[in-house]
Amino acid sequence: MSTTTNPYDFTTHEVLNQVPPLDGRNLFLDNTPLVEGLQREGGGWAHERAVEVGAFWAGDPMRWGFEANENPPVLQTHDRYGNRLDSVTFHPAWHQLMARGVADEMHALPWNTDQPGAHVARAALYMSGTQAEAGFGCPITMTFAAVPALEVTPALAEEWIPRLTATGYDGALKPTTEKPGAICGMAMTEKQGGSDVRANTTHATPIGAAGEGEEYLLVGHKWFCSAPMSDVFLVLAQTDEGLSCFVVPRFLPDGTKNYGFQLQRLKDKLGNKSNASSEIEFKNAWGRMLGQPGRGVPTIIEMVGHTRLDCVMGSAGGMRAAVSLATWHAMHRSAFGKTLIDQPLMRNVLADLMVESEAATAVSLRLCRAYDEAMAGDERADHFKRLATAVAKYHVCKRVPNHAFEALECLGGNGYVENSGLPRLYREAPLCSIWEGSGNVMALDVLRALARTPEALDVFLSELDTATGSDTRYDAYVATVRSEFSRPAELEHRARLVVERMALALQASQLLQHAPAAVSDAFLATRLGDGGGLHYGTLPPGTDVDTIINRHQPQVN
Repeated sequence: MSTTTNPYDFTTHEVLNQVPPLDGRNLFLDNTPLVEGLQREGGGWAHERAVEVGAFWAGDPMRWGFEANENPPVLQTHDRYGNRLDSVTFHPAWHQLMARGVADEMHALPWNTDQPGAHVARAALYMSGTQAEAGFGCPITMTFAAVPALEVTPALAEEWIPRLTATGYDGALKPTTEKPGAICGMAMTEKQGGSDVRANTTHATPIGAAGEGEEYLLVGHKWFCSAPMSDVFLVLAQTDEGLSCFVVPRFLPDGTKNYGFQLQRLKDKLGNKSNASSEIEFKNAWGRMLGQPGRGVPTIIEMVGHTRLDCVMGSAGGMRAAVSLATWHAMHRSAFGKTLIDQPLMRNVLADLMVESEAATAVSLRLCRAYDEAMAGDERADHFKRLATAVAKYHVCKRVPNHAFEALECLGGNGYVENSGLPRLYREAPLCSIWEGSGNVMALDVLRALARTPEALDVFLSELDTATGSDTRYDAYVATVRSEFSRPAELEHRARLVVERMALALQASQLLQHAPAAVSDAFLATRLGDGGGLHYGTLPPGTDVDTIINRHQPQVN
């Protein structure tokens, strides 16, 4: 009888101590702060719809997100015969993400319903969907945000808003009259100006009569065009009266291509790989003026405000995705004799990440309520949303990169591997802070809002006062925020610090009123006081991490 070892006995490859797939979730239901906030902020009527969306996006779209990033878009400038195409080809997974996002009205819900709290309801859908993939959120957001801008000119609104709010999607490059709906992009940024859009050199010349709603030909180059595969774009260009806004479609009213709209190249970006961003050349591209001549920035500002809102919401969704992946790993991975989630230091890290995620979610939903109230005619809400959106956009979006990194580190080497999903989250993380106004732009925008509408500060401080008296640490911090405005000559130099403090106070006010004491106490101790360190995982002794973790850990069926 032979005792020779079987060379094909691969028992060393038995898989042990690995984490099972995170399947069977509901991205809405297992996000407790989102469930509570939907009801609290006025969107409770959409609960069942949010449940359905949360279940769907936890399934196939998770795979679609990987596929769309592994097969990024490709630019086709010409066909085989040399004719210009200016087309972007996407993997089928991208179109599946877009089609479902449109069907779920992530691009249009507040414009399609008379129900109160529609912005809040949309947030619940959007923040679930973007956990599967963030890239498709860019065209979804711009289509959503274009609607209030288009309302400035009734003739253009009548033509385009029904197309942009439709719930059908067709990604083919063809006239919108042949499609069940349309997608909107935006082209503002130029290479010589960046955020300083008034330095734009693209110019527009009237074909006949000049002015609002009239036809123009545009000539120039845009350094960044978001979602160049869209059906129509809002564009800034110079006229004799100054910087003006234009609606530029891919196809002319007679169904022929707008051949003056030419794609030059796609941007090779750090993240957001599934989505296309491009440079475009306008060579007598046809468009119509939106709003008054020389009023391009005021015309497009409502679009900008709504995209900034989505930057905050997208950041909160990214944080929730990171928390879920890190916590699920810790629940099933053992080291040094114990499951990771039972290790005190890991519990500290996870709870800290969860506190950050909840604060971002709470302030996102409070902003959405302000948008709903402002749409109903509440002037104070309008002042609050204008200022608080810029404040939250500055701070919440800046918190995401390090949050994603810390979550990645919870998985160790496994987190550094692409199929964990965390490298994609990490690459995506800086985008919302950069898109529609990076840090300095947002801090200065807060000062600009205060200068133009001083009453906005009173409204903002009144919001902070809703939580005063509940914690002495908070009260002292709010007093510090108030004192920041007693030295106006120093405000621009100190703008980042001032806006950061405004954001932290706003988040704290929401947590004190609506979150469990364990969450709000941890936030106040580490964000407003000196109870924490520079990095996540520095919650002080005595923090009720058990309550925090139980509240946030992902649930599977």
